[in-house]
Amino acid sequence: MPPKTLNETPNFPSPIRIRIPAKMPPIEMPKGLPFSVDTWTPSSNRKKHHFLTHAHKDHSQGISTHASFPIYATPITKALTLNYYPHLNESLFVDIEIGQSIAVDDSLEGFTVTAFDANHCPGAVMFLFEGAFGNILHTGDCRLTPECLQRLPEKYVGKISREPKCRLDYVFLDCTFGTFSSKMPSKHVAIRQVIDCIWNHPDARVVYLTCDLLGQEEILVSVCQTFGSKIFIDKENNPECFQSLSLTVPDIISHDPSSRFHLFDGYPRLSERAEAKLAEARANLQPDPLIIRPSAQWFVYEDVSSEAYKRKTDRFKEARKDQFGIWHVCYSMHSSRDELEWALRLLAPRWVVSTTPECRAMELGYVKRHCSYGNLAPDDPLWKLLDIDLKAPFVNDEEASCTTSPFLMSRLEPSQERFSEKEISTVSSQAKESSVTLFGRARLGLDNSTLIYENIEKPVISYMDEEDVEVQLTKGTCADRDGPEGQQESKLNEREEIVKNSSIACSRKEVGENIRKLYRSMYVSAPKPLPSLVDLLNNRKRTKRRLLS
Repeated sequence: MPPKTLNETPNFPSPIRIRIPAKMPPIEMPKGLPFSVDTWTPSSNRKKHHFLTHAHKDHSQGISTHASFPIYATPITKALTLNYYPHLNESLFVDIEIGQSIAVDDSLEGFTVTAFDANHCPGAVMFLFEGAFGNILHTGDCRLTPECLQRLPEKYVGKISREPKCRLDYVFLDCTFGTFSSKMPSKHVAIRQVIDCIWNHPDARVVYLTCDLLGQEEILVSVCQTFGSKIFIDKENNPECFQSLSLTVPDIISHDPSSRFHLFDGYPRLSERAEAKLAEARANLQPDPLIIRPSAQWFVYEDVSSEAYKRKTDRFKEARKDQFGIWHVCYSMHSSRDELEWALRLLAPRWVVSTTPECRAMELGYVKRHCSYGNLAPDDPLWKLLDIDLKAPFVNDEEASCTTSPFLMSRLEPSQERFSEKEISTVSSQAKESSVTLFGRARLGLDNSTLIYENIEKPVISYMDEEDVEVQLTKGTCADRDGPEGQQESKLNEREEIVKNSSIACSRKEVGENIRKLYRSMYVSAPKPLPSLVDLLNNRKRTKRRLLS
């Protein structure tokens, strides 16, 4: 019996806008490791061994230019990648099956690699590396469910009440939805919601399923088995998806456009195309088609007015309809924050690195509690892994103030320090700029900007009392100074006339343009300036007057 009819007019906060951040490629592996994972750049090409976790294109970006033997991947991942990049030579790949271990010979130090199911898409694996560098788990893209973790070696998985017998040294973790704290439904539950949504719309002659992404094949297979109808895929308009499904689930494909179920592209402009399909059906006096989008992105990135509403668990109990007529089901191929925190508690790794997005792991509670530079001794293997020599010459205090990472220093408590502050500042300053990989910047909290701090002019602003409407500026505060040093000093000594606050270039509530450019280059908001000494003294005087009056 089909379930009862759903309420098709839920109360959604208005307006709803989808904001999906750009997908970033995975980070480079540390320089001290002999292998790369999912990166195809000149830097990673210098590695001796290469690993591909799955066939999504953001993990194979650049492979056509920088591929070199050997590339370890599952047979399905290899077949899909060769389908995307037909000019690649199949001889570059070395097959590794899920559950298989391979001993990799290396001129410096050999290591063992084992592939485990990543619960992400067909052929997707996590790689466990074991060697002289330590025990490293690279998750690729994953959905860390209890079943997924149970497939890992028992010695690396602990319990809530005790740590594992053997702790992982490093986990390179997929943190795509690391800031999304709501509990997502399992894949099985989400597929059941898709089926229920179709049952509740028996009058819909056409059902459009936006399942064109690698990893959504389970939905198509379940729909095909439940309703006894294959899925029509337009080979001419979507040849890449057709080829992928031909490799993974060829039995569900229909070449008949009269089939009730059609594959529908999720990108681009899904809402516009959905409205066009609905308008076309109404113009022909036909029932509205059913358009279902199984994806977590709508639930994660929707712009709602209330954070409490976003945390409601009932949002995930059934398909939900938006104002464009699209039914959304929370089907996720990535872990939520709760799943990541739970997995880290069981694995209890010594260090966690976010593969994508960069630096996201720093926001996880486990990382804040257990992954501190203050816990690392000077001879810890992590420094060698990063190719950092703590015995390098010290830098002076002025250089340290420009190069010491705020994140690094914030993680150190006085009771935890095992080496001096100057030694810590050396970490980010002694190595050559080109040797610090994206991994190094992520771990040390360095920015991605190419700007040099010494070249940035600091604005000189005189702040007046809050009740005043005029600000006194030093000449040249918000302008670039290109003149000789002597001319600059003479200009600095000149006072500009009092300017009305409505026409000043830099108001009392803002910092200078150069400083704002610096913060924009680091993708963080510019801080508000600290109150001046005049402000503090005036506030103190006003407080005293109030107390005495």
